[in-house]
Amino acid sequence: MNKILIGVLGTLGLGAIAGASVVFSGAIDMGADTPHSAVVYRAIEFAREQSITRSAEEIKFPADLGDTERVRRGAGNYDAMCVTCHLSPGASDSEIRKGLYPTPPNLSKPAEAANSERQDGRQFWIIKHGIKASGMPAWSKGGMDDEAIWDLVAFVKIMPALSAEQYSALVQSSDGHSHGGLAGRAHDDDGDHQEMLHPVVTAETPSSSEGHGHDHGAHEHGKHKH
Repeated sequence: MNKILIGVLGTLGLGAIAGASVVFSGAIDMGADTPHSAVVYRAIEFAREQSITRSAEEIKFPADLGDTERVRRGAGNYDAMCVTCHLSPGASDSEIRKGLYPTPPNLSKPAEAANSERQDGRQFWIIKHGIKASGMPAWSKGGMDDEAIWDLVAFVKIMPALSAEQYSALVQSSDGHSHGGLAGRAHDDDGDHQEMLHPVVTAETPSSSEGHGHDHGAHEHGKHKH
């Protein structure tokens, strides 16, 4: 029995040493342009989905999730905060989305959009808390309250049924970036306000779904400040 225990502990010890050697050697490629192996990807995906499912189980849904006013408010915030990564009806891939790994889901497509209460809770949790090492931020950290997050969920729920024209019209009718958090402004460490780099989308501001005039043939990336 003692020999078996020693053998098991020895094997575990050697495995730990080998794993530590790989980590400290810098051999693990952390570049976003190099995908994980299939085994690693599936393991991370499984852990992520199990965690989100467990965490979202106790979320209580608002009774008015299908309210048109929620959808209208959510449209403006989606276009200001989400469309670059998650796209909109009729939009092609974006520059930043192509460079993210894993690739953010295209929420304008029915197969990837929230269509059930379970999915609604999942969307709420993800928007509020974000996902580690994925590029998905925890919007609650930027000042977005639960009501505004539910507005986004309400909009994402109906977006796959919209045409590009309907999407644009809904964004134009919205209040733009209006979730009550840091709408167009940011705080520095001293509590002072600073203008954010991204513009606030308003009824007077063209929707991003109409294109932002970003001409790759006309600019040099070395001089382009994001």
